[in-house]
Amino acid sequence: MSSYAGEGSKLGRIINTFEESFIALLLGLMTILTFVNVVLRYAFNSSLIWGQEVVLILFAWLVLFGIAYAFKITAHLGVDALTGMLPKKGQRVMALLAAAACLIYAILLMKGAWDYWAPFAGLPPTEGRWFPTGLNTGARNNSFYMTDQVPMLEWLRWLEPITLNKGFPEDQWEHWEKLPRLIPYAMLPLAVALMLFRLIQATLRIIAGKQESLIVSHEAEDEVAAVAATHDAEQK
Repeated sequence: MSSYAGEGSKLGRIINTFEESFIALLLGLMTILTFVNVVLRYAFNSSLIWGQEVVLILFAWLVLFGIAYAFKITAHLGVDALTGMLPKKGQRVMALLAAAACLIYAILLMKGAWDYWAPFAGLPPTEGRWFPTGLNTGARNNSFYMTDQVPMLEWLRWLEPITLNKGFPEDQWEHWEKLPRLIPYAMLPLAVALMLFRLIQATLRIIAGKQESLIVSHEAEDEVAAVAATHDAEQK
């Protein structure tokens, strides 16, 4: 792909840098933790008891984040055998219909992601079956749920008064023994918000004629064919 929509704007550059840096960080942390645990297990007959859970959390973050990133670089797979037989105008119409369907799905997913995460953060989920019609302020506060093994990070204690102990007098405050689930689950609404952002960008690219569809392009096949042709020419 020659360029990504919004990469020239300040917001686009910030989000691009954040996505790529964050994905690299997740991969690096997963690799380091796994390597350290292997060394501890086989060399010292020990292990980081919370290591596996953290790696699983990081892997889930990577998958969720990668969905949005794949929209950015047009890497999602799709079958275009039928749409490829249509004229350019028909392909454009089908691409716009697909983009509209994906946008509706992403909006529904955004509501679901927020409604799932919000109780763990002591926030109200939305009301309404499909689309938000208000806030359910009477929903149960689930911020007391913690991870199984991941230790609590002391610099996150500031979250306790506004989540775990919200509405209680200070003499009744409780404290997390392990990392609260609101931290790992926060990736769900964040990733879906990025997915929605990237889908809007892709739709605008299709409308502007800068992109043909939401799925992976055939540029890779063209590049492979070009390399093969060059190799054959060199052999001759």
